[in-house]
Amino acid sequence: MARIAVIGAGMGAMAAAARLAVAGHRVTVFERSTTYGGAVGRFEKDGFAFDTGPGLLHLPAVWRDLFVKTGKEPLEKCVEMVQADPASRHCFADGTSVSLPNASRAGVVSALDAALGAGAGERWGDFLGRARDAWDRSRRPLLEEPLPDDPTRFERDPYPALSRRFLRRPARTLGEVGAWELRDPRLAALLDWYALAYGVDPRTGPASAAVLPYMEQTFGSWRVQGGMRALADAVYERCLARRVEFVFGAAVTEVLEKDGRAAGVELDHDQRIEADLVVAGAPLPALYRDQVVPWDRQDEWPRWQSGVVSGRVSVFLALRGARPADAVHRTVVHAVDRDAELDALAAGRLCGRPTVTVLRPDDPGLRPDDGHESLTLTATVPAVLRGGGSWPAAAGRLADGMVEAAAVAVPGLADRLLWREVRTPADTVRETGAPEVPAPALAGAEGAFLPAANRSPLPGLYVAGGWAHPGGGLAHAGMSGALVAGLIVEGADFRGSQ
Repeated sequence: MARIAVIGAGMGAMAAAARLAVAGHRVTVFERSTTYGGAVGRFEKDGFAFDTGPGLLHLPAVWRDLFVKTGKEPLEKCVEMVQADPASRHCFADGTSVSLPNASRAGVVSALDAALGAGAGERWGDFLGRARDAWDRSRRPLLEEPLPDDPTRFERDPYPALSRRFLRRPARTLGEVGAWELRDPRLAALLDWYALAYGVDPRTGPASAAVLPYMEQTFGSWRVQGGMRALADAVYERCLARRVEFVFGAAVTEVLEKDGRAAGVELDHDQRIEADLVVAGAPLPALYRDQVVPWDRQDEWPRWQSGVVSGRVSVFLALRGARPADAVHRTVVHAVDRDAELDALAAGRLCGRPTVTVLRPDDPGLRPDDGHESLTLTATVPAVLRGGGSWPAAAGRLADGMVEAAAVAVPGLADRLLWREVRTPADTVRETGAPEVPAPALAGAEGAFLPAANRSPLPGLYVAGGWAHPGGGLAHAGMSGALVAGLIVEGADFRGSQ
């Protein structure tokens, strides 16, 4: 039985902790804040409640597996999950809109044909077929197996090219896929949104990012009653049931090293905790910035999503009046000028009218009573503003534009508004240690979208969470916890999750 110190109580770190405790190890989690969950947080005021992180769950099988492997009660006994149907409604700049059914490729094709014109659905369906090929080629090695010591195999994009009769060269970016293969600005905007939602600029993100819409439209979207925080609560309770110890208000300032191996952690009050192994769940940029890791040359560990520089702004709205029975859980109001939005993102500036995702949960646990409604608006923004901009000065103007856009999805929004709360990447830094929202691992782009390996250059130090393989996103964080536990429990014989 090994003594294992875990840095941070994020979802990936807790997933690793629960699995390691079941394997017989003595696990202690050190969290600098006063609570668990990392980015999966909660904001409450006046009886309204809002998720500060993701609002929908994709690939729930990842978390079902965790609960199966760590106890008798399955996930569905611990949290109530409901399929979001329709999965999303999209309002485009030209005034057209379409509602896409959940986990039904035929339904999506039919809906696109009806809303955007004959042939639109067929083009999207053909694209999903190619996305499925990319998924089949990359799913196992890129999501379920440890990242190899030499990851150059992933520098090549698995997204298949169209016949050279139609293209002189294959699409290299997701933006090129939209322009060349979908041939409709609304379909291209739909495709772009799946990348933007993960913080990836479609003009630089690899064509393999096509797996993101394929993954959602194939495996579905789920909401958690009580908000996504209820999932974090369930994972935390499972850790406690497996005798994982949590120490809150304990910032780790250094990973201790002895005889060339990780040997424990030092806390902010100079307390040294010995351990046989260390699992870091904190963002890697924060570990380097605060010099927690015990080596000086950052190029010893070169990959941590160098292609991702995006953050997220959320606006929480408290509304008077009941939620309409026909309201859609998620509506995407696309930017009026998509190129201007992407230009601003690349330049580190704010777009006055970005693409806005509106979440309207039908959940009594998130509102004071049935005569009120809680809304969450999100937009992808630069993680750091360039040119001397600051979030306190910019947040209000951006929130105004987001609320104006949301009125397309929620008629009469301005008259119903009681109050709003704005959260920016500055809040993300305070709560997680880094302003960026890490994206899932993606092949192609010469490896720019590959995260750090779960096994660090320092023996005995492992990394879980969104900044580690296989990258960001709630499902991927759970996968990282499974990979770290497998590497520790099975060692060199571990070949990946089952």
